[in-house]
Amino acid sequence: MAVYGTLDTLRAQLARPEHFAVTLAYVAEALRPDSAAQARIARIAAGVTERVELSGGAFALEQVYLTKSRNEGRWETHRAYIDVQVVVAGEELMEVADAAHLVVAEDLRPAKDLIFYRPFDGGSVLHVRAGEAAVFFPSDAHLPSLRTGAAATLVRKTVVKVPVWDFWF
Repeated sequence: MAVYGTLDTLRAQLARPEHFAVTLAYVAEALRPDSAAQARIARIAAGVTERVELSGGAFALEQVYLTKSRNEGRWETHRAYIDVQVVVAGEELMEVADAAHLVVAEDLRPAKDLIFYRPFDGGSVLHVRAGEAAVFFPSDAHLPSLRTGAAATLVRKTVVKVPVWDFWF
């Protein structure tokens, strides 16, 4: 099931942190105020996503966007990658649920590692602030990028995609 918290919490709670070494090193850099990664994310315009290649088949999607209402969001899962979603600036709500409880609405595989689900009201809510992250495994349906209040706010975030094969083997 999903893991949530600060970088130190992720390091302590991940069952096999050695498989996340590249990811955790990148996340530490992205969260360090004087780093090249954080400066790069700070320069991204709203609505833009930039891909950064990491080693071992992992990559990061550095992005900036306005949070959305729950009705605008879509539940999703991924089978080929584990998501490590890190809020660098701003805050958002993310929901998480066991994908076994949801009904598939659209399966975009194999073209994309993305499965969308029908609306679902039984998820747990995470309030993710700057410097915090959530790790979503293939069984974790998640609904990210949600507003924390009535108004949309700007979020600077990076989502690291960690290959599942790297995790299990």
